[in-house]
Amino acid sequence: MSYTNKRATIDRTRLDVHTLPVSACSPLNVKVHMSRKLIYSLPNILTYGRIAAVPALAVCFYFPTHTARWIALVIFALAAITDFFDGYLARIWQQQSALGRMLDPIADKLLVSVCLLMLAWDNTIGEWSIFAAIIILCREILVSGLREFLAELRVSVPVTKLAKWKTTVQLVALGFLLAGGAGDVIFPYTSSTGIVLLWVAAILTLYTGYDYFRAGIGHLIED
Repeated sequence: MSYTNKRATIDRTRLDVHTLPVSACSPLNVKVHMSRKLIYSLPNILTYGRIAAVPALAVCFYFPTHTARWIALVIFALAAITDFFDGYLARIWQQQSALGRMLDPIADKLLVSVCLLMLAWDNTIGEWSIFAAIIILCREILVSGLREFLAELRVSVPVTKLAKWKTTVQLVALGFLLAGGAGDVIFPYTSSTGIVLLWVAAILTLYTGYDYFRAGIGHLIED
């Protein structure tokens, strides 16, 4: 290759480099691309599905039939299962995202809160048992507020094993209560079992709520 041709090739290369837009392979663009990709990841889609299940479950209560209660139970069971799989899949596939961390607890609280409200409206939870539902709802709100406050201080409050048991008992209780009268036809103590488990969940809720506040009280006083 002649000197003139070499010089022309070098000039064209320089021109191409200087006229290119910001590289799509820059760290910033790669991060943005990955963030957008994670929005539509399977773990996040499962979380979206759990949120979408909330109004679908509520609608079932407007149809006073046993079939509607079984449908509500199926929706709830599927939503509860996704609560396990979205976090599990996000960890093993390394698809954890800020969006997922934000929406996951919101989806959980929406599901539990709407179930309790609709069951109270339906009078499945009534009389003194309504206080068990109030305890659970108040604890969820208070702990959420505490977690948000501590997050500003960059303090993390780990979930205890007892809190996980509380969640399990709470979900099982809601499952029995959602079956309600439809379940009583098959197993006469379905509703009663649900009420008993709801009180057990409420007691565990009080204890675990106290644990959270005890862990965060030092930071509250210092502030």
